[in-house]
Amino acid sequence: MTALYSFGLGIGTQNSEGKWLEVYYPQPLLNPSEAVANALKAALDYTGGTQAITLDDAALTKLASAFAEVGETGLAATAEQLKNSTRPTVATILASDDAPISAPEGYLKLHLLSHRLVKPNNTNLTGLFGILLNVAWTSEGAIDITELADRQLQARLENRSLSVDSVDKFPKMVDYVVPTGVRIADTARVRLGAYIGEGTTIMHEGFVNFNAGTEGTSMVEGRISQGVFVKSGSDLGGGSSTMGTLSGGGNIIITIGNQCLLGANSGLGIPLGDRCTVEAGLYITSGTKVNLLDDKNQIVSQTKARELASKDDLLFRRNSTTGAVECLTNKSAVELNEALHASN
Repeated sequence: MTALYSFGLGIGTQNSEGKWLEVYYPQPLLNPSEAVANALKAALDYTGGTQAITLDDAALTKLASAFAEVGETGLAATAEQLKNSTRPTVATILASDDAPISAPEGYLKLHLLSHRLVKPNNTNLTGLFGILLNVAWTSEGAIDITELADRQLQARLENRSLSVDSVDKFPKMVDYVVPTGVRIADTARVRLGAYIGEGTTIMHEGFVNFNAGTEGTSMVEGRISQGVFVKSGSDLGGGSSTMGTLSGGGNIIITIGNQCLLGANSGLGIPLGDRCTVEAGLYITSGTKVNLLDDKNQIVSQTKARELASKDDLLFRRNSTTGAVECLTNKSAVELNEALHASN
């Protein structure tokens, strides 16, 4: 068998038409071993390609035996646990990192992110929105929106309480994955597919989208949008915002370097290097005109913020008298921009 990209045994929810609403993978694998591929071939007659195979008890029995024979005891135990389930089960095989074309494939990739097996922007999620259904996330699990009214009525007729927590394509992460070493004050504000690094604290106003997150120890009181990745030791102040690739950022991937600070209610539309600060209330976009200052607070030149992207040791602030956006830079940054503008 050729090498596989990912594999997961999952249990999920389908609507009345048999369409997948969600899938939970307790033990997703990235780059599974050849032994796993051989077990899939033996138990499911798998011959290659990306597939989401709905399983019955007979298939799960074969899988459990095949995994045990090749020493994959964890997968064997999972297959045994899934037998006799009242919910549908699935074996999802990703032969390569192609764009997902089914909900089981998409959910497997979201699990890879939240299990910290891949980092944001390192797996292909093209078209993910289109393959996921809009779902009511309730106290009784995922319910298709078109079936919600009937379920609400049935609950009341049976004197039960059916609470709807959200209506969205993505569930909250902690219902599927709880990474080690993190604090999350409001779990509803972190979507499945978020990558939350060890040591991260997400306060009540913090938000982390799918395919976004933190590398290590960070304090998050602002919004980490889709595609944004924050490196270790950085602090996103209350109400701060980062521009993701879904919200006007285009194809610009926003990264925030080590030991950076976004002040309260600030915003960022360019990547930051290490040890950078954006003043509270200041929103920096790629086209923002910035006055570069020397160590005597004298204007050296003017540039657009995009020219300062990913550079270290920058302080962005707004002049309280003129309102102009200013940047204090180290000497090498000033020299680089002087050379850039001299060629204009």
